[in-house]
Amino acid sequence: MTEFNWTVRVYYEDTDAGGVVYYANYLKFMERARTEWLRDLGFEQDQLLKNEGLVFAVRRVSLEYLKPARLNDLLTVGVRMIEGGAASIDFEQAVTNETGDVLCQGRVKIVCADAESLRPRPLPSAILSELKHVG
Repeated sequence: MTEFNWTVRVYYEDTDAGGVVYYANYLKFMERARTEWLRDLGFEQDQLLKNEGLVFAVRRVSLEYLKPARLNDLLTVGVRMIEGGAASIDFEQAVTNETGDVLCQGRVKIVCADAESLRPRPLPSAILSELKHVG
């Protein structure tokens, strides 16, 4: 499976009083990386909302925190699709530092939902077609 990588610098706002990345911010980094993965595939979330009436929502997340990231670290956030269904995608994600140490890793399941009702709906055929190439 193809892995997509995105880099992010740790800013003061990402840290707690001790200069360590606050645990919930790893979820933000992972969310941004999935957005950039989707953009790299040619899909913009604002256009999917406007043209298709769809949004993505996290259904399930499981994370393991292994080592701390600190102020000014340059992190790499990996995204690897492990399973794609008709209305959902499962990812493995990892956040590593410049020396390659895994700081946080986990699995995330996102679902495609209708923007108005927020009920699950099938992924558009264009996205399903593209997922066959990356999976």
